[in-house]
Amino acid sequence: MRRLLATLCTVLCAGLSAALLLLASPAWAGPVDWHEVAQGPEGRQWWDAGSLRINRDGNLTVLSRFQPAPPADQPLNRDGSEPRPPASDLYVMEIDCGQDLFRDTSINGIPQWGSSWQVVRGDGLIEATIKAVCAAGADLLAGS
Repeated sequence: MRRLLATLCTVLCAGLSAALLLLASPAWAGPVDWHEVAQGPEGRQWWDAGSLRINRDGNLTVLSRFQPAPPADQPLNRDGSEPRPPASDLYVMEIDCGQDLFRDTSINGIPQWGSSWQVVRGDGLIEATIKAVCAAGADLLAGS
């Protein structure tokens, strides 16, 4: 029994060590290449060309960032300077370019299991983002 436990601990420790080394490796991180789409009254939106991939379902995935517009009545700081802009949120989007559908598979690093497909209508920032991402990913989609 002791021998089994010792072997199990060794295997688990080796596996965890290998996983940590792989996760900490800079080879996993691609270059960040943010592209901003036209700013709208809702705020600002960017997508990262360095994260553009095609998934096993043949759809594009991309990291995007949204920063809401500051409130119109937001006062200046005490020293008269502009206040800090609102914090932005990070999304991993899955995009079906053929049907103009998208879903957020991760928001601020939290997986969105079972997220629903949404139609791309009525949100200018999302529409512009998806149009730009689908144009940039055309070669990836053609090769799938």
